[in-house]
Amino acid sequence: MKNNKTRLVTLTAMLAAFACVATILIRIPTPTKGYVNLGDCIVNIAGWLLGPVYGAAAAGIGSAFADIFAGYAVYAPATFVIKGLMAAVSFGVFRVIGGKSNSVVGRAAGAVAAEAVMVAGYFIYESVLYKSVAMAALGILPNCVQGIAGVVTSVIVYEAVIKRIPKYN
Repeated sequence: MKNNKTRLVTLTAMLAAFACVATILIRIPTPTKGYVNLGDCIVNIAGWLLGPVYGAAAAGIGSAFADIFAGYAVYAPATFVIKGLMAAVSFGVFRVIGGKSNSVVGRAAGAVAAEAVMVAGYFIYESVLYKSVAMAALGILPNCVQGIAGVVTSVIVYEAVIKRIPKYN
C-alpha cells in the first residue's frame, strides 16, 4: 500500500512540474496581457490520471507556479483554485459520461466542462481584480481560444500517448 501512495505522490509531483513547464514553454500573448498556453493539456490529463484530489493538486500547484515564474503572481492564487477545479471537473464529467468505457467522448466532455470552469473562473477573478466586468470580459475570447487548445491537445495526447503506456500494478 505504501508503494502505491509513493507512486501517486510522485506522479502528482511530476504532473505538477509538467503543468508548469507546459504553461511556460509555449506562450502566445493576448491583448489582455495574458497568454494562451499548453498547460490545460496537462491539467485535464492530471484529472483523468490522478482523480479529483491528486489531479487538482497537480494542476493547481503546477499552474500557480507557472504564473509566479512568468511574472503573473497576482493570478497565482486564482490559478491554483481554478486549475484545481478544472482537473476535478474534467475527471468528474469524464467518469459520469465515459464511465468505465474509457471513451474519447467522455474525455472530450470532461475537458470542455473544465475549460468552461476556466473561462468563468478567470472572468469572475478579473472582474474583482480590475473592478470592472467590461475589462474582465476582454479576457473571455482569449480564454476560449486557450480552452479550445486545452480540449484538443489533452484528448489527442491522452489517446495517442498516455492510453498506450502499460499500467504498472
